Formats: sequence, C-alpha cells, structure tokens
Amino acid sequence: MRPHDRRTTELLAAVLADQRDDRVSVEALLAPLQRRAFGFLLLLLAIPNFIPVPLGIGGPMGVLTALLGVQMSLGMERPWLPRWLRRRTLSRAALTRFLGRIAPITRRLERLCKPRLERLTVRPLTIASGLIMILLGVMLALPIPFTNYVFGVLLLAFAFALIERDGALLLLVWFATSACVLLSATFSQALLAVVRDLL
Repeated sequence: MRPHDRRTTELLAAVLADQRDDRVSVEALLAPLQRRAFGFLLLLLAIPNFIPVPLGIGGPMGVLTALLGVQMSLGMERPWLPRWLRRRTLSRAALTRFLGRIAPITRRLERLCKPRLERLTVRPLTIASGLIMILLGVMLALPIPFTNYVFGVLLLAFAFALIERDGALLLLVWFATSACVLLSATFSQALLAVVRDLL
C-alpha cells in the first residue's frame, strides 16, 4: 500500500514508530505528509481538547488554527511554519496516549471517510475551507464555556476530511461549524443576560 493510501491513524502510528527519541519534532511529523500536512496539523491542534492541559490553551490553539486557515484561504498547498515551531518537540508517549484516547472517534471517522467529492478538497474551494478554519480558530480562542470538546471533534473531522480527501465530510464540517457559531453566539448572549440580571 502506498504511503498516501494509508489511513490517518496508521500513518501517525508509523511516524511515531520510526522515531527513536522520546520526543518528536513537528518537522519530523510533517515531513512525510506533503499536501496532507494541513489536515495533520489540525489533528495535532485537536490534542489539547481531549487531554488535561492548563486553562487558556484554547487561545493559542485557536490562533494557530486561524493562521492555518489564512494560509489555506490564500491558496497555499502546504502550510508554512516558522523554524522555531517546526523544531518544537512533542512527547512521543503523549502522542501515543492521545492516539489511543481518540481511537473510538477515529475508528468511526475512518469507516466513514473515503475520497469523494474531491473537488471540494482542492483549489479554488480550499479558500472556503480556509475561511471556515479561520472561523473555527476564532471560536476556539474565545473563552466560551463547555465548547472545547465540541470544537475538538470538529477539528478532528476537519483534519480527516482534508487528509482523506473526503468532500462530503468537509461539507458536513462547514455546516456544523456554522451551526456551532450560531449556537455559541446565542448561548453567550443568554449567559450575559443572566449575569447582568444577577448583578
């Protein structure tokens, strides 16, 4: 089976297995992915939404997601990362635990995902994906309670849609993200009204 035909989790597991050190650089993770690097980076950005991390991590994760969206909306085929970020390392053990933790979700997504409606996954429609990615990043960065897991699932679905070239799933992510934005805005307004009444 050719590398680009491997399933997402298989590819991630293979990259981790090839690393002998306890920590893996972002550059090493992205090297074999080429055009699928956008989706793989989104997969990495989903990690903090499923594991215990310090409060406020949604801010930087959201900013990075939005920056990826900007690059995609500009028509870039591969993401650009500054050298300091490419050289950042991640714990191989933590990545392995993450892979196991999200296994129930990834198995379902992999069963559903397949190359279809591929025109939605390439230029010029990647511009639309970039704009939705920016929106998702902004929402992730905002301090909206009880939304990290929801946005994490959306990031996972977005990642799989890009990696597996699944335009149907991509459409679903576009609509789901738009719906979450509307619901979050409604919830935030209602919460603000309650707080004002209490004060």
